[in-house]
Amino acid sequence: MTVRRLPALLVLPLLAVLLAGCGIRATEVPTDYGPAPSRVRCSLSEPAGAATGMPVRVFLLCGSSLVGVDRAVRVPDGAAGPARRALVAQGLLDQLAVPPSAAEKEAGYTTDVRAGITVKGPRPGDPEDTLRLGTAPGDLTSYALAQVVCTFSDSAAAEGDGSVVLAGPDDEAPRRYTCTEGVRARPGDHEPPSRAVAGG
Repeated sequence: MTVRRLPALLVLPLLAVLLAGCGIRATEVPTDYGPAPSRVRCSLSEPAGAATGMPVRVFLLCGSSLVGVDRAVRVPDGAAGPARRALVAQGLLDQLAVPPSAAEKEAGYTTDVRAGITVKGPRPGDPEDTLRLGTAPGDLTSYALAQVVCTFSDSAAAEGDGSVVLAGPDDEAPRRYTCTEGVRARPGDHEPPSRAVAGG
């Protein structure tokens, strides 16, 4: 069987029409979504710095959650018992109040703890592990209270059971506050649960 060949003059225009129909037309809708993010949110690619002192972890805000960040506090040699606990707690408070570094800001970290909050050990009649803040716990924002409770309860300032005994500068009785998963996940919606404690 012989196959007739179409004249070349007929084939070329047909191919040109087919190829023109396969093209993608340019869109007139703007597609500028800005530069790609340079850092994963709430993730630090490198340590904040070569801080000296006792390694600690403080909880900063990132998005709607609390995220642990490595820091360091200085504690004088020889400090022990309630005095050492109060010194560690003061160092942690100071770290919570430090504005986030440039790298931390870029990753989305913030803090709601304000500078100048002091902490002391127990008064007579308080449980031995009481920490009395210069600002009453009830006067802190829910975010700041969550930061303080979760940071203290995860440190040498507490007994290591996920809770911390706090009171303010007045005569209000101390309460035991607990850092829960709900508090860490949504500090704005979940205040640290607390209960009254017996005196020391």
